[in-house]
Amino acid sequence: MIVFRYLGREVLMTLTAVSGVLLLIIMSGRFIKYLAQAAAGQLDPGVLFLIMGYRLPGFMVLIVPLGMFLGILLAYGRMHLDSEMTVLSATGVSERRILWYTQGPALLTALFVAWLSVWVAPAGVTRTQMLFAEQDAMTEFDTLVAGRFQSIGRAAQRVTYAGGLSADRTELREVFIAERTGTGDDVRVGVLIAERGRQQMNPDGSRYLVLQDGFRYDGRPGSPEFRTIEYDTYGVLLPQPEAVTEITDREAIPTRQLIGDPDLRMRAELQWRLALPLLVPVVAFFAVPLARVNPRQGRFLKLLPAIFLYMAYLALLISARGWMESGRTPAAIGLWWVHGVFLLVGLALNFRALFPPRVPERQHAPA
Repeated sequence: MIVFRYLGREVLMTLTAVSGVLLLIIMSGRFIKYLAQAAAGQLDPGVLFLIMGYRLPGFMVLIVPLGMFLGILLAYGRMHLDSEMTVLSATGVSERRILWYTQGPALLTALFVAWLSVWVAPAGVTRTQMLFAEQDAMTEFDTLVAGRFQSIGRAAQRVTYAGGLSADRTELREVFIAERTGTGDDVRVGVLIAERGRQQMNPDGSRYLVLQDGFRYDGRPGSPEFRTIEYDTYGVLLPQPEAVTEITDREAIPTRQLIGDPDLRMRAELQWRLALPLLVPVVAFFAVPLARVNPRQGRFLKLLPAIFLYMAYLALLISARGWMESGRTPAAIGLWWVHGVFLLVGLALNFRALFPPRVPERQHAPA
């Protein structure tokens, strides 16, 4: 039991450290993407950390199994270099027993990944989509920041600037609006400049931007024909936002709704959520022999081939999911055969530990 606790502690501590580093790298890249959208006025900066929090379980579902695999390689590799494994072997702890001891933290990690994959991650994706739907339903006044040019619309058809903005976000000062219309050779550009402006809501739900004391310039790029209008009051109809409330992403569908669904895509999604927890004990099974290194060779000699083996496992799971969705693989086989293939790989790598050669008994000569 002492050996079991020691091995489990080493593996779980390394798992936590590796997963934390990987999670920090991946989330930093995704946060930069969301931050760029917030800077462009497409997202409210106040929801950035909410989005990252809701996306966190989905990232961890993929990161924790890899962290478990690398944790075993690094922890056991260090123990081989420090001759701790040699001491354990000399005290009667066989390689087979180390294999079973390793499955303890692996099963604990698999339960954690199953909880994330089956329940937490789909709920997080649902909340993320709801936040994005709320952001799409916001008008440019809701995301406008004073003193910054902001592109409005998917294709950046309008650029808006306001030198000042009131606290209730209805009054603007020093307004500049550039809008592009048409396509191809029929592109036209309109520019509006005003000293001040305000948002006006009508009883029918339409929104207008009422500008005061300004100019409007219209024309075609490359053509000398431009029209200039000076106005005291000018109204601009603001596009009505389209609120999207339907959640269509398969990753957001609760697991209980996937059970029994005859759609191949839904069945593939269900098997994918179950395949990730099963991945953990299988990779832990063949990670133990891959962590065995010679002290003269260094602890990182087998690290790169081991990572390639893990990536092949994950890539084959992703490919099998696509084959199942397209109908090329029967749903009964689904993704399970991939686990069987790599379980055989683990059996081959652990053959000597599982089936040690019998030592012939000594035969004593008759007296």
